[in-house]
Amino acid sequence: MNDHFDLANYMNESTEIIIRDVIKSTLKNPRETAFLLKYREISKSNFRKRKSYESSGHHIPTFLISSITNACNLFCKGCYARENGMCNEDEAAELMTAAQWLDIFNQSQDLGISFNLLAGGEPLLRRDVIQAAASVKNTIFPIFTNGTLIDSDYLKLFNARRNLIPVLSIEGSQLTTDLRRGEGTYQKLLTTMKSLDKHRILFGVSITVTTENMNEITSKDFLEVLVNLGCRLVFFIEYVPVDPTTDYLAPGEKERLFMETKQNTLREVYESMVFVSFPGDEKYMGGCLAAGRGFFHINPYGSAEACPFSPYSDRNLKEHSMLEVLASPFFKKLQEEELVGGEHNGGCALFQHEDQVKLLLNS
Repeated sequence: MNDHFDLANYMNESTEIIIRDVIKSTLKNPRETAFLLKYREISKSNFRKRKSYESSGHHIPTFLISSITNACNLFCKGCYARENGMCNEDEAAELMTAAQWLDIFNQSQDLGISFNLLAGGEPLLRRDVIQAAASVKNTIFPIFTNGTLIDSDYLKLFNARRNLIPVLSIEGSQLTTDLRRGEGTYQKLLTTMKSLDKHRILFGVSITVTTENMNEITSKDFLEVLVNLGCRLVFFIEYVPVDPTTDYLAPGEKERLFMETKQNTLREVYESMVFVSFPGDEKYMGGCLAAGRGFFHINPYGSAEACPFSPYSDRNLKEHSMLEVLASPFFKKLQEEELVGGEHNGGCALFQHEDQVKLLLNS
């Protein structure tokens, strides 16, 4: 397993590369470029904070994933969040309040965590939490949204608070997107992208990669549409099967190699865009980054989980501080057993070893 100090340096260098590449893509947008240049200095300060904690025995990850709600206005086919119960309409469950999320965001900022990816459910249903995040100016919050709820008020907020970066979920063409997310979704996304571009707001897309859409989502026809609409960030997220009957949709070794080769080409062809692959890029970072190595996941109820695809936890942020969560015995066991940070053969390591994860949680 890679040494924590080496990982810290590697993650910092990766962050610098991403920020540099995004700055290059926003040179025609002075306001966005000015924010990112300022944030570049903040990122360096964050690295110094993390390095200081490292020297005292506390490894601080570069980013978090926070699922701020359990609700969603769409019912997409094959939704992992609905299948594992994290996304539902159970109003009786005790969700984290906006004040509790703000405390977590501030703790994270104080520790030097640079990015906090907001997810759900549909995160834009929690306007109170989004507004709380906007006030934490030294953290960048990519918001992974289905894009259908971005109204004039959200456009004003994104325009005023450049640390909020909407990332819209799309599956490929109109046929592919509407088949999974519902009729009319694709056209809503195009309209939203046009509005974001009109306001010169930096935004990206998140694409679930399956064996069926790989050629489509890496094609010139598809990517040219995104480029012309002003998209600057592309996240390729590998499909995790919610039941055995959809295993055929999950990329295997052959498909991962295809995506890696394609992504390298796309980075050269589309210099104005940044391409990130999950979990594909992890193999260049010493293996799975979950359980606090590079990130961990906070569910809508405050439980600290190793990863969104592995919903198991031994500590909750309602009762524990961020530092206490990062010292979780469960996270430590996952790292010692090299379920995270070990040899990376592709795919989601924790999802593939679910039975072993459960044993470690209860041991």
